[in-house]
Amino acid sequence: MDTEHPPVALVTGGARRVGAAIARALHAAGYDLALHYRHSAGDADALIAELERARPGSTLGVQADLADLAQLPALVERVTARFGRLDALVNNASAFHPTPIGSATPAQWNELFASNAQAPFFLVQAAWPALREARGAVVNLVDIYAERALPGHPIYVMAKAALAAMTRTLAQDLAPQVRVNGVAPGAVMWPAEGKDYADREALLARTPLQRAGTPEDVASAVLWLLRDAPFVTGQIIRVDGGRTLTV
Repeated sequence: MDTEHPPVALVTGGARRVGAAIARALHAAGYDLALHYRHSAGDADALIAELERARPGSTLGVQADLADLAQLPALVERVTARFGRLDALVNNASAFHPTPIGSATPAQWNELFASNAQAPFFLVQAAWPALREARGAVVNLVDIYAERALPGHPIYVMAKAALAAMTRTLAQDLAPQVRVNGVAPGAVMWPAEGKDYADREALLARTPLQRAGTPEDVASAVLWLLRDAPFVTGQIIRVDGGRTLTV
């Protein structure tokens, strides 16, 4: 890896939970990082301070509401102005909450599609010139429930399915300069908001590896797709302990 001009990654929703694990993994692998957050300024500041202690001058915090599409080109410009390049985009930011049929609202539709489908698409579009120049890559955080039902969450499932479809179609449209892949976690972290799974033990019993995954399991897959898989594009890697093998 070129230590004088290290690769640069933009991670959305990178201040907490899985996003923070991805940020740490990429940074440890030598990436300079633009860490996007919306409301989690305290968490972002703490993570940036941690990473800066390891490698000064290697991180940039960027605050934005990704639902405001007008902010996205400026967000990318801030990253390229600071680092001079952009090699990787990780679309991790995501809203999740139940929307039972019969009570779902247009506002819930707009929120879930904005974070899980609309923002990733328009952020890729804004970042495409820089990614193309760097012959870079995109990784979208999908969900195993993009392919199967999650009761009570129809709008979230549809939004993640749209993100999966986007991964495949942009892999064609942005080739050969830019690769686009996805990671679909299973039971990795229980939801921070919204309806929890009714029976965690039953869910894990249906997982062949008999355990929940960790954020680091997801981060390792993201790093592999960005750094170590130059002939892989248009794929969605399930990081689910084999959960999708079972009924």
